[in-house]
Amino acid sequence: MGFKVYINGKLFEKENAKISVFDHGLLYGDGVFEGIRSYNCLVFKLKEHIDRLYESAQSIMLNVPLSKQEMIAAVVKTLKANKLKDAYIRLIVTRGEGDLGLDPRKCKRSCVIMITDKIVLYPEKLYKQGLKIITVPTVRNLPEALNPQIKSLNYLNNILAKIEAINAGYEEAIMMNSLGYVAECTGDNIFIVKKGRLYTPPQCMGSLRGITRDEVLKISAKLKIAAHEQILTRHELFIADEVFLTGTAVEIIPAVGIDGRTIGNGKPGKLTLKFISEFRKSTKSNGVKYTIS
Repeated sequence: MGFKVYINGKLFEKENAKISVFDHGLLYGDGVFEGIRSYNCLVFKLKEHIDRLYESAQSIMLNVPLSKQEMIAAVVKTLKANKLKDAYIRLIVTRGEGDLGLDPRKCKRSCVIMITDKIVLYPEKLYKQGLKIITVPTVRNLPEALNPQIKSLNYLNNILAKIEAINAGYEEAIMMNSLGYVAECTGDNIFIVKKGRLYTPPQCMGSLRGITRDEVLKISAKLKIAAHEQILTRHELFIADEVFLTGTAVEIIPAVGIDGRTIGNGKPGKLTLKFISEFRKSTKSNGVKYTIS
């Protein structure tokens, strides 16, 4: 028996979890999503993720057929059905089944999908040794074309940047915006530490306001570490004392090399390790708890 997938109120075995080939989420990337984590039967920051999902849907005029409380209940139901204490949750809302045309009015009912499983992006050794990353030619989508605050199913921009990193022999890439300023990585936000201060690109530079990013900023306030949203160039990255990436799936991972330059002493920095430690503490609270019988 495989794990169960939630589709429009029903649970299906993985092998039987199907949507229409006419779903506009498949045909056009017309939909939104969230990646969420549960830790020891606590869905971390679930309310914040749900709020962001509904904001993305509102922005693209996509009706979500469930209330926020119903959506939260469905996430917990799916986790419990799969008996998962620690999981990655992919929550998807598509425009639904339509025809081969673009007209969203042909999609009469949106589709809600929840997948709960495990996820491992990087081996544990990279959290201890740090990543080496590069900047790539593919720039982040213009906010005027597709606002980065919308977590849409159209991720081709990020995938192309990821391909460029892989082709160059790296696991992750930094994406610049059209003006040449640092935006974010293909799936993560980016932070630098310089002289004991924390810096990250502002949203207007093309970065998503990440849930983990916000948690890092809260931790910095708790630790009384000055944090700034500031426009960054590659130069600021190259001369940083420490660099780390943040995201729901990756959590916090150090970056010790960028475009052939060694960052700091080439090892994860003290503040980065402190943020990792504090973040892991925070995953034990601030979420929705559930039980597995």
